[in-house]
Amino acid sequence: MSILPPSRGGILFGLGIAYLLVQYIYVSYYNEPRRIDSFITTTTQEYLPSTNSVSIMHLNVSGIEAMIYNNIQTKQTNEKQPLTPCPQTPPDLNGTMRLLVPAQETLEEVAQQLSWLRLLEGGHQEPLDCRARYKIAIIVPYRDRLSNLCTFLLNMHPFLTKQQLDYSIFIVEQFDDGLFNRAMLMNVGFNEALKLRDFDCFFFHDVDLIPENDRNIYSCPDQPRHMSVAIDKFNYRLPYVDLFGGVIGMSRNHFQLVNGFSNMFWGWGGEDDDMASRVKAHDLNITRYTPNVARYHMLTHAKQKANPKSFFIT
Repeated sequence: MSILPPSRGGILFGLGIAYLLVQYIYVSYYNEPRRIDSFITTTTQEYLPSTNSVSIMHLNVSGIEAMIYNNIQTKQTNEKQPLTPCPQTPPDLNGTMRLLVPAQETLEEVAQQLSWLRLLEGGHQEPLDCRARYKIAIIVPYRDRLSNLCTFLLNMHPFLTKQQLDYSIFIVEQFDDGLFNRAMLMNVGFNEALKLRDFDCFFFHDVDLIPENDRNIYSCPDQPRHMSVAIDKFNYRLPYVDLFGGVIGMSRNHFQLVNGFSNMFWGWGGEDDDMASRVKAHDLNITRYTPNVARYHMLTHAKQKANPKSFFIT
């Protein structure tokens, strides 16, 4: 299937903070007038995940604040000098980190809590004192999970900022109340993101998955990478070897090579396995970090309605 936009879909253009401004941008694919509102606002590598719980450390917010302040001072001093590439391994990573929870489940509150990060408008951030090695887009299919979205944004922005990435977060929302088409929304996010910036790679990310280890680097993979290897809901074990869902990373070229996700999967399930088949059919390999690093917490949410016919799609 080609990478086509849905008949009814919209893109919620990330959580961007510029003077605490968060913008919602809804895009029509029928050229119908829609509102634009502004609010405050190599071979698959197999691992045997450990079932041992990992102690959770508090996120060193004050340390990140100091890092950002120092970076701003450095940039003001050397803004006329060309920036050197950021180090291959970011210097301020601590390993495990605790889950941050918004004081109130509103985007306005999340914007306030993230104001210290000095994020750029439109869900974008980039390092100030070095040149990012990667330009990445985080594509998040979304509908009716405001609580998950607030927690996701509150955790992901500090996480990605510490990794010295040039990144943007795109929340792609389905308008109607019919069966959810996660795959189609991710295709839409890919297409719309490329209209804004020339991204090197894309991470397709469920809104309910939060990384537990900041050494789980969202760098551009040489081969398609399954990021969410060890999820607490599954006792940090990989449910099956060919799993390629939850969070995955692909280069722009590889995503175009496999022609994106199939648009045929309405309702929960099936699109991830189909993507794994596409990857293998093009002689690409699914790679993974070790499970002690690629650990995720799954936020609670109501189970989505499945389409019993999705597994009979040919």
